[in-house]
Amino acid sequence: MLKSCYRPKLETETGELEAGTDEAGRGCLAGPVTAAAIILPENFANSILNDSKQLSESKRDFLRPILESESITYGVCHVFQEEIDEINILNASILAMHRAIDQLEQPPKFILVDGNRFKPYPNIDHACIVKGDSIYMSIAAASVLAKTHRDEYMAKIHEEFPMYNWKKNKGYPTKEHREAIKQYGLTKYHRKSFKQLPEQLTLDI
Repeated sequence: MLKSCYRPKLETETGELEAGTDEAGRGCLAGPVTAAAIILPENFANSILNDSKQLSESKRDFLRPILESESITYGVCHVFQEEIDEINILNASILAMHRAIDQLEQPPKFILVDGNRFKPYPNIDHACIVKGDSIYMSIAAASVLAKTHRDEYMAKIHEEFPMYNWKKNKGYPTKEHREAIKQYGLTKYHRKSFKQLPEQLTLDI
């Protein structure tokens, strides 16, 4: 069962001021890295909610409107491929999480971060939790929002370049995706700083 909060609450604090944040799309060859931040009510409960990677697409899509309507506040941010190429994927992932936190209508007192890398957010303490999206509800909720919003975006740009089948592979380095890159080359949505084809040392762009 997912835990509702990371640490014992002080007498002056409530779980309502604890935000979870996570990202989706770090390992993709195309498209943005997307992060979400969310503050759940202290009494929030959902039997389906789990790490987004452990949920089917239909369950993620089912959860998204529930999380968005029942949360105290949430934010979602895309950091696109141009900025990823400029600052690298780790920095882009952290930047996306910071920007998602920026969108919260009520600032949290504490931030739970999935993973082991983060840069301090101004004036708010945080904790990095490895595999936190399978432990804490707020991180799991953020992982679902990040994944569903990113998938929605990839399905949209799929219509522009259907030969890469982003609607299915979401920009990840599947065999199908790499075969399409071999045949059609790169698009404006591909991350030029990523090694697109493993058998090549460089890719002409």
